[in-house]
Amino acid sequence: MSEEEKQSAGIHELSYDFGCRITRLFQYLTEDSEYKEYVISKQIYRSGTSVGANVRESKHAQSDADFLSKMSIAYKEADETDYWLNLLHDNGYLNDDQFQSLSHDCDRILKVLTSIVKTMKEKIESKTKK
Repeated sequence: MSEEEKQSAGIHELSYDFGCRITRLFQYLTEDSEYKEYVISKQIYRSGTSVGANVRESKHAQSDADFLSKMSIAYKEADETDYWLNLLHDNGYLNDDQFQSLSHDCDRILKVLTSIVKTMKEKIESKTKK
């Protein structure tokens, strides 16, 4: 996905594209890299692809609370992925360019999910006050 496409994309497209990038990162870390890394790569693969899986599940939420739960889990997984990205970068498995690119996408997803979670919480709270 190009940067222009990402600017207008929704969370479903962003999280899917990010999951694809994380899958390629996992392949790079475990197969293509001069310095193979297996432990953290599995962690980032799980959390990075879980973001999109939870966003996808939210499409079929049974209630606003269920939707909020799925999006909150997606947020937590994205935040965990950010942690693993930093760890990989700070320990020399990702160069600055690789890290900046993936981190930028992760930050974008975190911002969108923050907005979604906040809006849904407000919607649920306003319904309970009526």
